[in-house]
Amino acid sequence: MDTSTSAESTNALQEAARIEIVLNGAVQSVAAGTTIAALVRELGLQPKFVAVEQNRELVPRGRHAAAGIAAGDQIEIVTLVGGG
Repeated sequence: MDTSTSAESTNALQEAARIEIVLNGAVQSVAAGTTIAALVRELGLQPKFVAVEQNRELVPRGRHAAAGIAAGDQIEIVTLVGGG
């Protein structure tokens, strides 16, 4: 079996399974099928301390797990900071 062909196929599938989004103004690649909840976790953020907009619409925290991200989506994540 030719392992180079297998490796190339795997790399092509991994690339095909990724999409580009705009995250806080910068283009970023994420896995296809990523939800807002998964993106927040991937970024190491705590869900209860963030507000998320998807294509200029606020996504309620209760919908983060169900809100899928599509190619070209514009996602803005704002971290809430307390203090005085």
